[in-house]
Amino acid sequence: MTFQFLEGGSLEKILNNDELALKFDWDKRVNVVKGVANALSYMHHDCSSPIIHRDKSSKNVLLDSEYESHVSDFGTARIMSSDTSYSTSFAGTFGYFAPVAS
Repeated sequence: MTFQFLEGGSLEKILNNDELALKFDWDKRVNVVKGVANALSYMHHDCSSPIIHRDKSSKNVLLDSEYESHVSDFGTARIMSSDTSYSTSFAGTFGYFAPVAS
């Protein structure tokens, strides 16, 4: 296996470090949000079998040197059948659930 080295580290690291957070301006933040939204949309709608990540959090968003976001940690992810609806138990990081789900 080969993995890409992402120099920016995790979004969590940036948000929890005052010096790094100061450099993380609104343009970069919006770019990261768009990247994560595009990745999740691709996984849910554009894959032949939808992928449900199930553990979205700032520690699972990695950034490259240009602050492009990359979704990581698919340990709890599920590949779904595209023609079936599912109901499942909650998985992931508490605090990152939609308010209606908790």
